[in-house]
Amino acid sequence: MSFLDCTCISTHSHVQSISIEEQYEDISHQVSNEVLLSRLFRHPNLLTSRLVFSSCCELWVLSPLMSYGSADYLLRQYFPDGMSESLIAYLLYGVLRGLEYLHHMGYVHRGVKASHVLLSAEGRVCLSGLQSVYSLMKDGKRMRTVYDMPQHSPSLLPWLSPELLRQDLHGYGVKSDIYSLGIVACELVSGRVPFQDMPPTLMLLQKLQGSHSCLLDVSPYPLGDLGALKVSRSGVDSGIGESVATGSLTRTATADRPQSPAPKNHSATLHNLVQLCLQQQPENRPSASSLLNHPFFRQVKKHTKDSFLSLMYPAVPMSCPPDTPPSETPTHTCNTPSPTNTEPEDGMWDFS
Repeated sequence: MSFLDCTCISTHSHVQSISIEEQYEDISHQVSNEVLLSRLFRHPNLLTSRLVFSSCCELWVLSPLMSYGSADYLLRQYFPDGMSESLIAYLLYGVLRGLEYLHHMGYVHRGVKASHVLLSAEGRVCLSGLQSVYSLMKDGKRMRTVYDMPQHSPSLLPWLSPELLRQDLHGYGVKSDIYSLGIVACELVSGRVPFQDMPPTLMLLQKLQGSHSCLLDVSPYPLGDLGALKVSRSGVDSGIGESVATGSLTRTATADRPQSPAPKNHSATLHNLVQLCLQQQPENRPSASSLLNHPFFRQVKKHTKDSFLSLMYPAVPMSCPPDTPPSETPTHTCNTPSPTNTEPEDGMWDFS
């Protein structure tokens, strides 16, 4: 029986093929962990696998199609100078809902970054990268901290929290994901990954010393002045290598993005959100549940499916013909093949 003998699969799902022979040792643990968690987790903001099967020497993973690709892809293709605050709030709110569920279930993600934030044509935000998820449960008890160092590629280091990189007896917990969320927020605002121009050792030293990245403009608001903050309603843009010898850790991750050093004015609530997430001490960072009530996300509740399309302009879902406006995207039936190539472009999906 062929699992792919259905022409409508290409318009609703994404198929990933992995060579088992070439990458067996590298992917065996990661894929098995992701497959098991995909069956365990049930949440609209987590990207899980619909089907996993092997054929000859290849492993096939079938997952829901995220037509807009990843946030990293959107930055490179459509928003090189950063996204609007309304779109940033929309994306981060979906990520936080996924993190809230993961943390409640007793797991820490350890791989939150823009390329793991996916967006469907219907406006559903999904957090992927479940192969890096780690359980806080041990001997039937939930641990507050763990000490396992994830087997990440060095390019992921800029998003990792200081306590996770430190690898000491203090360990790390779910608050390390909140730090990564703050880095993602800076990435979405400017189109640049914080610490991208630093050698790995300097980046690590900066994080351990408590120096955190901030937005391109200077925030005049202290952390305690939430009462004076106002939510931006305009919807307009207000807003690292394998060794020292390799130089920047993230140049490869952002090399395709046109860089713009020009500062923009960001809202006070966005500044406060970033500052809260990037606190040096994990106990000073808010939980995912409390961040969902942050003033920055009040604007998210006002968006409908139609207003979502206006946030995405000029981005177009990959299943949409180039000359057709997103609001008039035709729906293809299972018996009608798509007129365009539905294969995702390089960089739209990140399974690392």
